[in-house]
Amino acid sequence: MFQMKTKFPEDFLWGGATAANQLEGASDVGGKGLSLADVYTFDEKMPKEQWSDQWHLMTHKQIEEAQDPASKKYYPKRHGIDFYHHYKEDIALFAEMGFKAYRMSIAWTRIFPNGDELVPNEEGLSFYDRVFDELNKYGIEPVVSLSHYEMPLHLSTKYGGWVNRKLIDFFVRFASTVFDRYKNKVKYWMTFNEINCVTHHPYVSLGVIEENHPNIEQAKFQGAHHQFVASALATKACKESNPKAMVGCMVSYQLLVPYSCDPDDVQATVDKQRTSLFFTDVQARGYYPAYTAKMLAEKNVVLETEPEDEQIMRDYPVDYVSFSYYMSSAVSAHPERIEGAVGNLLTGGVKNPYLPTSDWGWQVDPKGLRTALNQLYDLYQKPLFVAENGYGALDVLEEGDKIEDDYRISYLKEHIKQVKEAIADGVDVFGYTSWGCIDMISAGTNQMSKRYGYIYVDQDDMGRGTKRRIKKKSFYWYKNVIATNGEQLD
Repeated sequence: MFQMKTKFPEDFLWGGATAANQLEGASDVGGKGLSLADVYTFDEKMPKEQWSDQWHLMTHKQIEEAQDPASKKYYPKRHGIDFYHHYKEDIALFAEMGFKAYRMSIAWTRIFPNGDELVPNEEGLSFYDRVFDELNKYGIEPVVSLSHYEMPLHLSTKYGGWVNRKLIDFFVRFASTVFDRYKNKVKYWMTFNEINCVTHHPYVSLGVIEENHPNIEQAKFQGAHHQFVASALATKACKESNPKAMVGCMVSYQLLVPYSCDPDDVQATVDKQRTSLFFTDVQARGYYPAYTAKMLAEKNVVLETEPEDEQIMRDYPVDYVSFSYYMSSAVSAHPERIEGAVGNLLTGGVKNPYLPTSDWGWQVDPKGLRTALNQLYDLYQKPLFVAENGYGALDVLEEGDKIEDDYRISYLKEHIKQVKEAIADGVDVFGYTSWGCIDMISAGTNQMSKRYGYIYVDQDDMGRGTKRRIKKKSFYWYKNVIATNGEQLD
């Protein structure tokens, strides 16, 4: 009756993950419009501590300058690594590694350049036809995010972003268009990438410009509500187009642990954990959790809803839960007394003395991934997909085209071990796509030198280089991991 699983499932989806705005480039090709990501700049003379400032805050002045053809600033995500013209070469390298799946996103701005058009852009649709056909040639399953930090800039500047209910219809039109177009090419979909990040960076997640909103918390959660409704309506549209397709939600999941056994630390951890779980609670269960009223009241938020919203969310929850996992975070009720953690922490946090730290201040906690998988499965009893997990580092290209990235192999190996442990625990995990399988522009800092990939791209932070693709040591390691279905990790 009970049999412990000691191996990865035979049909486990091994692969890698990218996002269109960090990868594709060709922002002025094929009728593409400007996205929120296309206005981010990078200046190698900028102090390091300012690199990620844009990620958290964007102003009208910056957006206006970015749209000025005379601007002399460098906008890295308009160039990416030119996957648009290199996709065949790149997918062939993914196939050489043995990828079973490739998690990617469709740039909304390639399909509807401004976001509010009635008729889609055929050139954009044709591009993804070619990408999916190339993946199919190698038997690689596409896992496709609809919105991955790349909504049309026009929807922010004209409509105010997701705080405006009109965006629900625009998104559903986009989703329905690609569902119908690719229903025979794509089985797995995700609606909003890291949807809980609306609390952390409302501009890139919601198209909300903070200087427009005296109560930014109201804007964040109103926008989130509209995304919940849009996600449910998109799920409905997907099922009508292809009943066999699966639609998932996706969150950034930082495992939170109490800094101490002080009851105040424990309660502070519970309170902060809800900041992330709120989003999966709504999308996986189909309704707002009981703690919503208190949480919103404490933030002085009053949601504006329509009578039909509650029912559509109940009728169309997601089929699976996917998440990114890079680190855990310790929580204290009195963080001012303890050394703080640095890095891309959604929840803040203090330094955990038991964990090592990456070059970017991210605390490395492989066992936390097993805990996270168990937590999410216990809560929702839905299949889980590890959509992102990876190690950003300053890789060095040595003579003879060698990149000895043993640190990346070590990080990924230890995390994959914990996925296997979670499967033995009884968790239903059906895929693992490590982040940034090929080097590309960093989401948060807009650098190229923060590299995650198995494939090195000869390009620097200012876009200089040949864009030549070079296999790292981790390329061959991951190839063997997939070939042995996770049995050989050393």
